[in-house]
Amino acid sequence: MINKKHTRSLSLLTLLSAMMTTTCVAAEDQLPVQLPTQQDSRLQQVETSPRVWNGVTVSADGRIFASLTQSEGTGLQLAEVKNGQLEAWPDKAWNQWDSKDPSHHFLHVNALRFGPDGDLWVMDAGNKGIGTGDKAVEGGAKLVRINIQTRKVVASYLFRAPTLKPASYLDDVRFNGDFAYITDPGAVGLVVLNLKNGQSWRVLDNHPLSIDHQPIYADGKKLFLRDGREKRVGLDQLEVSPDGKWLYYQAIPGPMARIETRYLNDATLTAEEVARHTQKFVETWSTGGTAIDADGNLYASDINTRSVKRITPQGDVSTVIQDPRLVWIDAMWISEGQLWMPSAQINRTPATTGGKPSVVEYPVKLYRLSLPVAPSPRDHQ
Repeated sequence: MINKKHTRSLSLLTLLSAMMTTTCVAAEDQLPVQLPTQQDSRLQQVETSPRVWNGVTVSADGRIFASLTQSEGTGLQLAEVKNGQLEAWPDKAWNQWDSKDPSHHFLHVNALRFGPDGDLWVMDAGNKGIGTGDKAVEGGAKLVRINIQTRKVVASYLFRAPTLKPASYLDDVRFNGDFAYITDPGAVGLVVLNLKNGQSWRVLDNHPLSIDHQPIYADGKKLFLRDGREKRVGLDQLEVSPDGKWLYYQAIPGPMARIETRYLNDATLTAEEVARHTQKFVETWSTGGTAIDADGNLYASDINTRSVKRITPQGDVSTVIQDPRLVWIDAMWISEGQLWMPSAQINRTPATTGGKPSVVEYPVKLYRLSLPVAPSPRDHQ
């Protein structure tokens, strides 16, 4: 005989259990975070863009260039920014993908910066995204050097197997003399490029300090790919110390690690030997972008608290600025006395919200903060 009272009790317990499970899942998707409400009067809006950008760089004479993420659909990828208008660079043809001629057309520009030579260097990821199932395109993955006076491509380094893996997404680049270091969060590793002879090789593949150990949070919310999977991004940000001794690097959610560049530059060392020299440096946070100044201070955005933090060479952390307008500060740039911060709002795009409709507030903004800083010699002549 069925005891109806007992059955009701079990039903109530089942319902309570389900509610608790739902609450736990929801809690895992969010972090308690206090977003800023007070604007900082030091923050200056410099430029705007009708498309989402994920990095800016500024020439010695003040010209602003931006890389434009394709998180809201295909379109212009590399542009000079003038009074809120975007001019295709080096021309429209380079910004139109052609699979028959991948080495002379951008597939997916993900980063840019001025090198010590004064030229504009552009990183084409060679893949449409991380974790999307797309395969890297040989010839599409490339580091392109452009003279901004002539608008001519003066060099192009193409990446092929075995440096380029099927899942590769060549993300960002930093320079150190004859070498360039390139993060690959798609295949999770670091690419070293000898700029003199064009030789490249991989190190730190799937190393414990390269992979992502935790989810990415922005404004207190966990990020998800369009198909509903957690967005995970391994080895992504990197900076070279002003003296060229150290490479700092991290997955988006941290921690930050470092390694002496002499181990990276020696192509005769095995990957295992290189991996032995990595060091955990600082417990960091979900970071959109970084920069480094002439004194070796690192600047890392905190996309969860809308702030930018400073990390000294000794590993001490302090907050430089926190402001409600700093929504996903991505790849930053330092010029004399200025920290440039593009607000990318990537956490408001379908690419990070599980495919939900975009809530990006256009135009996106570029901000500047006056600081007693000077650029690293690794970035400027």
